[in-house]
Amino acid sequence: MPRISRRAFITFACLLSMTASLSAAEPAPELKIGSLPVSKILVLGNSITFHPPSQGWTGNWGMAASAKEKDFAHRLLAHIEKAAHGKPELRAYNIADFERQHASWDFTAALKDTASGEPIADDYAPDLIILAIGENVPALETPEARDGYEKAFASLLKRLDHSGHPTFIVRSCFWGNSAKDDIMRKVCGEAGGHFVDLKGLDADPLNYARAERDFEHPGVAGHPGDRGMAAIADAIWSVIQKIPAAAQNPAP
Repeated sequence: MPRISRRAFITFACLLSMTASLSAAEPAPELKIGSLPVSKILVLGNSITFHPPSQGWTGNWGMAASAKEKDFAHRLLAHIEKAAHGKPELRAYNIADFERQHASWDFTAALKDTASGEPIADDYAPDLIILAIGENVPALETPEARDGYEKAFASLLKRLDHSGHPTFIVRSCFWGNSAKDDIMRKVCGEAGGHFVDLKGLDADPLNYARAERDFEHPGVAGHPGDRGMAAIADAIWSVIQKIPAAAQNPAP
């Protein structure tokens, strides 16, 4: 067997190192469903999206799914991963404070990734943003209250927009509320987003966690269980599937 010279060996080793470095520097392939980019997904919601252990709830994901992969955000991720032939990056945050204090909520201070300290939309630049809020918004019983929530919700979508112009998905409340849902539907349409109507899910007692197992806290038991979470994910997924076709064939 012929011996390899020291110079040839060093050259070969350098080429291997350069190849490895170039491979490591290559960006991950962009994931799409048709023409819809889905490499990065941001879900902003409340306890249905994410809640740490509290009041007898021991999970660290969407209350009250029996496991992380069974909450609606991760069930939706599984749908998207299968269709896009690759796993997108998912970030899910609880912004229930916006719901409760939307009139005075500080967008700049609150919309930050707690790990990096950077603004969520700017640092992460998601392709797809899903708004899953509304349940904790105080009753909109006056025109002033409805107008205030409409303005706050519009400001939220505007703040989340960035140079990549993400696709917005807004879903209605799990516990249906026409005043809140009508406002979110209107603002979503004006922002060019896509609205998901969950109407009727709360009418089925089997969609609640209390139908699947016992909980000490009635508030936890009243959240969607595995079946309800799956129904939410399926409703959102049904709308996402239609977006590429709608973009290619806009309404006349």
